[in-house]
Amino acid sequence: MSDIRKRDGNKGVTYQVRYPSAGTRTGYAYKTFRTMKEARAFRDKNAANPVSALLDTTIRTVGQAIDRWLDICEKEGRDGRDPVTAYTLGTYRRRADIMKAYPWEKALADLQTPDVVAFRSWLLRTHSRDLARKTLTSFHAVIKEMAMRGHIASNVAASVAIRAESRYDEPIVIPTPEEVARLLAAADRLANSRNKQTARTWRRYRPILYLAADSGMRPQEYLVIAKSGLHDGGVQVTRALERGGGKLSVTKTPAGRRFIDLSPETYDMVRHYAEHHAADNPHDLVFATETGKWLDTDNWRKRGFYKACIEAGLVDEDTDEDGKAILVPRFSPYDLRHFYASMLIEQRVNFKRMQKLMGHEDVKTTLNVYGHLIEKAERASEERFGMLSRLPRNTCGESVASAP
Repeated sequence: MSDIRKRDGNKGVTYQVRYPSAGTRTGYAYKTFRTMKEARAFRDKNAANPVSALLDTTIRTVGQAIDRWLDICEKEGRDGRDPVTAYTLGTYRRRADIMKAYPWEKALADLQTPDVVAFRSWLLRTHSRDLARKTLTSFHAVIKEMAMRGHIASNVAASVAIRAESRYDEPIVIPTPEEVARLLAAADRLANSRNKQTARTWRRYRPILYLAADSGMRPQEYLVIAKSGLHDGGVQVTRALERGGGKLSVTKTPAGRRFIDLSPETYDMVRHYAEHHAADNPHDLVFATETGKWLDTDNWRKRGFYKACIEAGLVDEDTDEDGKAILVPRFSPYDLRHFYASMLIEQRVNFKRMQKLMGHEDVKTTLNVYGHLIEKAERASEERFGMLSRLPRNTCGESVASAP
């Protein structure tokens, strides 16, 4: 039962509404207004929509909600998804510590949008913009989960966001087809080196490089492809290394599980290596080490990819901390993924197909990363004429411009 109480204090006369709230210790919450009219309107609205009486009160505080969300992520998987990986759970726990550090003054069920806005302001003042955005995104997930499970009436955080600064505000580096051809030719030479150790090393690195350029997979995906995933002239992507490389896991999102057609040359090269040279291992790995483990991504980048860049002459001059001239590889392994995407765009592959091949969960990601390339390709194929030239017009009139 709601009631209104008149208060006479330092700020003059105010009107306090006491109303039922399942998320509080006493079962009631309070809201103060300057006028009786405002207080009555709030009381009547609350009485007509007694949602709070129907809420599950087992979780009362924001901290309890965060802990429950972490438990769901680890054991059940949120919103129908698989449970998160150990690495992702560690990331969520670090963000949870930040969320809990904020001085939440209200019970979970009493949170309103302005409270979330205040939390956002605190995040932006106390942390980097990128970390603030990621933490707020996790808080969104907490509130959404609590609303779905009946602990709060609605998702009061839905409209509060921090705009992301795109990772690709700076132009992404994309090797040209000629540069990729030079990389592959370098791998061919290294695999046929007179130095037996170099040739042996590149017997494995060569098919990896070809696969990276021909599939657009992420390094953490193509380094751990399974022998059983090679079939029908392509590769089935089902797993990836967790960040840090310490654990073999499923792909980051369900969208990462996909089938990619390969060029016959690449398919035959990778399959031949898998059947004749792959080390025995318990993980069905194509590119296993001699000890039966997967390749380390840092080792592949430094000893494999960068070596190919140097052999191909794809290096730039820079200076180290002592001011000495050094040669720096022009590209990184991930740039071959951008090359693959650029080839899809050049072939006019539609957005949804491109999204699937790149393993993006949302087509917005595809457009955000490669939208400028798509726009460039479209401009190159367009006829150049003004909009007025498309209008049906009567051309019998005399030209004013040509009049004396």
